Amino acid sequence: MSEEKMLKTVNPATGKSIKEYKMMTTDEMNSAVTSCHEAFLEWKNKPAEERAKIISNIGKKLDDHKQELAELMTQEMGKLVKQGIQEVELCSGICDYTAENGPLSLQDEERDLPEGGKGYITYSPLGVIYGIQPWNFPAYQVVRYSIASLMAGNGILLKHSEGVTGSALLLEKIYLEAGLPENLFKVLLISHDQSDAVIEHKLVRGVTLTGSPAAGRIIGKKAGENLKKSVLELGSNDAYLVLEDADLELAVKTCVMGRIYNNGETCVAAKRFIVVEKVYDQFKKAFVEQMSQVKAGDPSKDESDIGPMARKDLREELHEQVEESVKKGAKVLCGGKIPDGDGFFYPATVLDNLEPGMPAYDDELFGPVASLIKAKDADDAMRIANSSRFGLGGGIFSKDEEKARELAKYHFDTGMVFINSFGLAKPSMPFGGVKDSGFGREHGGFGLHEFVNVKAIMLA
Repeated sequence: MSEEKMLKTVNPATGKSIKEYKMMTTDEMNSAVTSCHEAFLEWKNKPAEERAKIISNIGKKLDDHKQELAELMTQEMGKLVKQGIQEVELCSGICDYTAENGPLSLQDEERDLPEGGKGYITYSPLGVIYGIQPWNFPAYQVVRYSIASLMAGNGILLKHSEGVTGSALLLEKIYLEAGLPENLFKVLLISHDQSDAVIEHKLVRGVTLTGSPAAGRIIGKKAGENLKKSVLELGSNDAYLVLEDADLELAVKTCVMGRIYNNGETCVAAKRFIVVEKVYDQFKKAFVEQMSQVKAGDPSKDESDIGPMARKDLREELHEQVEESVKKGAKVLCGGKIPDGDGFFYPATVLDNLEPGMPAYDDELFGPVASLIKAKDADDAMRIANSSRFGLGGGIFSKDEEKARELAKYHFDTGMVFINSFGLAKPSMPFGGVKDSGFGREHGGFGLHEFVNVKAIMLA
């Protein structure tokens, strides 16, 4: 008799196992896909206003389970409990925005035809949408794609990261409690090989992934080979530009938060800090001073500023990137050493003297490590920012907001730009990137139209 395959969750603050979950057999997986499709066939015919009521109720139920979900996310991936609560509140906000604006966004559009007659554009749901999601925002990553697609009338399959399996199953429970029809949102406890079979499945009509560029190339290729629409959000090494006329106190405080939020494990985090030379030394001194005071500790405790990294291998990979950069000439201004003791902690770290060819200059550092880069002036800062192969988000610090807005609009080659601030996601604004950061948009109504059939109906 073959041994049952299990998924395991581990507490990164202690390194100890939390729970094991039995993986699905291929027959169970295929049955889940079929059940989701059958639920979709009924769901798609419900009026948008009726779907919106359930979406709104999911937001309320998320709020009811806020503390439970936040604490579970802390146990499974190490984020601060207070940031987990903020994450769930964002998820509730996404539900509220989608429920309020979804029916209008999905209404038929009427157009006159040049030769006479009427044309109608309708947004018809596609079917089952498959999401492959990472561990860093266990609730938000799921809500981000699932709520828009459910509002559009689709069914949802979720393959979550193994380390946050408990969070995935709790979300499934919350969706059901809110009145979502059974099987319309299904968590798949499956392997990567099984996941490929889900993408190929004839009843699956779209695929969305949040992950690394390497994973995006694999999933994008697999979806393309099967002629399935895909949305890919693939991380970044976001540049935050500090210009000569910046409010330095605000810039330093905001950049520190932008680098350490969620333990530095955020796709759209502030990662490269490109500072013009006239204020570089002043910024560096204050930035290093504040980063040096960041306290790593038990993420369930209020006094901790950052918790552990989510997995041991992720900490090792980050440290290798730091060491490789140092070998090539980078300087460690604070941090940079793996601490003794239990758990997968890594200190807030600042590197400077960076050049192209170093991981800290070219690559994404997915943890609390900041890259300081000196620029000659604003034009040089923008050139350095755009030289990256990534293009998810970025920031500009300048007291001249009109100039900053022009730089953001005409020159910053990213999907999102924050001016004199750091932000993660806003329910009313689109989220997504360009270049190696992927393609497609979520939030702000844009996600509602990613997985629909934009159908043209013409009457003579």
